[in-house]
Amino acid sequence: MTVRFYDTQAQALRDFAPLDPANVTMYVCGPTVQSGPGIHHLRAALAFDLLRRWLVRRYGRVTFVRNVTDIDDKVLANGSATEPWWALAYRMEREFTAAYSAIGILPPTYEPRATASIPQMQELIQTLIDRGHAYAAGGDVYFDVRSWPAYGALTHQSIDAMEPAADAPESAKRDPHDFALWKAAKPDEPVDATWNSPWGPGRPGWHIECSAMSRRYLGPQFDIHGGGIDLRFPHHENELAQSTAAGDPFARYWLHNGLVTVGDQKMSKSLGNFLLAHDVLAENDPLVVRYALAAAHYRSSLEVTPSTFTEAEAALGRIRSFQQRATRVLGTALPLVAADLPQTFADALDDDLGVPQALAVVHETVRAGNAALDAGDRDAAARALVEVGRMTGILGLNPADPQWQGSADDAEARALDVLVQELISQRAEARAGKDWAAADRIRDAIADAGIVLEDGPDGTHWSVNRG
Repeated sequence: MTVRFYDTQAQALRDFAPLDPANVTMYVCGPTVQSGPGIHHLRAALAFDLLRRWLVRRYGRVTFVRNVTDIDDKVLANGSATEPWWALAYRMEREFTAAYSAIGILPPTYEPRATASIPQMQELIQTLIDRGHAYAAGGDVYFDVRSWPAYGALTHQSIDAMEPAADAPESAKRDPHDFALWKAAKPDEPVDATWNSPWGPGRPGWHIECSAMSRRYLGPQFDIHGGGIDLRFPHHENELAQSTAAGDPFARYWLHNGLVTVGDQKMSKSLGNFLLAHDVLAENDPLVVRYALAAAHYRSSLEVTPSTFTEAEAALGRIRSFQQRATRVLGTALPLVAADLPQTFADALDDDLGVPQALAVVHETVRAGNAALDAGDRDAAARALVEVGRMTGILGLNPADPQWQGSADDAEARALDVLVQELISQRAEARAGKDWAAADRIRDAIADAGIVLEDGPDGTHWSVNRG
């Protein structure tokens, strides 16, 4: 087996070899919890959930860390007299957790909050000062980019070609590109957003947080650092610089997911094209949302259109219908089959997490399974059923998984079943009495409602036409 990923720093596909073949270590930048999650947050988290699931399959264990940035300029700005910044951050964190859980994103091994790692951040800052790569100025501490020749190694930029760091006034810096490691307390900021430090009271800069937390939970070197492509600069560039300047080897592979767009624009609150996760989940089955966000390759941009979730629902409908049909025909006593993951499916995921190609294998197996049922080949149908379950299980997309059974409205489903079963009974009576016209009228009425009937030796069964 050869697993390979596109390494953003190398700008090339690289064979993946973890430091410990029995435990992959992985750090992903989590949300800054100044407001609720958008669908682009779900897409980013899902990309690395899929990666994690596949790495567990290949290596057996993944130590997965995803942080929460709960102290930040935006968090402080959005706090109020009635809801302090820390209360806002906690409420928003819970909204993120609920949205992640709704679409089946596994909880991380560790999920540290930035505010719980302040001592580790101060220790890292002091190390950078001692090594000559950071300096204090008026209560602030800045990373000296000119002191570190490798600065720009992630994005392959020269310092002079970069945008100046906008996280503090340039007047306090030796160079406009120097970025803040520690920010002095300001009179207009809450007192409880301040910690004592050797450089005076204040709070951490954004970039130092992830360097300190990844080191604390994974050590000075780990396998994979992930995040959205919009974090590549300046956040990840600065993380890499400050960690390596402090003497840590840091991340061995850098993986970034693509943006979510509406039309040809990056999703943004300022542009008015921001889709809240809460609204999307209120309007769509969570499994449909997961499928829609997983269907595009993780590195590509995902354009959200009115058909995005409709197409995902139809695709899931084909999988679900096959599973229901095969289970009904084969019964609980499935023929003994030696079925595992198809090699083409595994090859697709080994090759830079090719989920679109893996889903193509799923749907080809569904088509083959339906053909086997049509031909009465129980062994082939059973093999396809097992393979579809295992493939969709790996991706967290198995409609038959109990976690998704409550995602549809059960009361509505039961009511619909009663009505359709009554119409099926009336049709059966009409056919028994050779009233073919009445039987056809009932079948047409059912079809017009989007219901598909399947007559078989064990009776008539119905399903919703999701195509």
